[in-house]
Amino acid sequence: MLDKFTKLTPELYGYVLEHRSERDPVLAALIEETGKLGGWSMMQIAPEQGAFLTMLARIMNAQSAIEVGTFTGYSAISIARGLAPGGRLLCCDVSEEWTAIARDFWQRAGVAERIRLEIAPATDTLRALPEGETVDLAFIDADKVNYKTYYEEILKRLKPNGLIVFDNVLWGGSVVDEQNQKDDTVAIRALNDFVASDPRVECVMIPVADGLLLTRKRAAGETR
Repeated sequence: MLDKFTKLTPELYGYVLEHRSERDPVLAALIEETGKLGGWSMMQIAPEQGAFLTMLARIMNAQSAIEVGTFTGYSAISIARGLAPGGRLLCCDVSEEWTAIARDFWQRAGVAERIRLEIAPATDTLRALPEGETVDLAFIDADKVNYKTYYEEILKRLKPNGLIVFDNVLWGGSVVDEQNQKDDTVAIRALNDFVASDPRVECVMIPVADGLLLTRKRAAGETR
């Protein structure tokens, strides 16, 4: 079963991008604007990830969402567009500079009224939230060493059957390189192992872009 996957070439990846419904000049302009940041632009999610997040939010009929790590706002637009009428997205970030770009493009995309941005350490923002199970969907794409902290704070506020989606869980392939003991790599590797064995959730990892880990909170009394 280990060979049941297709290796992506640049040509095949282009084919993947061509076969999605989303065709949005605002998001295309945001990709271009983010590209002006140079190497930092690599932190922006891939277009197919954005389309996937929109579809997830729509399928779930999500009313309440959290994003940890907003950068220039592409993923926030994607999630906000998929929310149910009246739905709200809380964005957690520490950069005024990068999120200023996000705010501009949220206005252009017509989703600004659905988004609340908190500029502060995400751990502080999350811990200040009520502890009731009110969150439908969360996307975590921030500092890797704190992934597990974000996971625990969001999980206790996540509705049964709610989803937490982690980005960069393959970390460029380094998660399987045991010689790589850098802090970020070790943190992602540990998070992946922990979630896979956590009885509170079920999860699946999918090789979209740099890897997504989808984690569903089990309902009370649900067995594995």
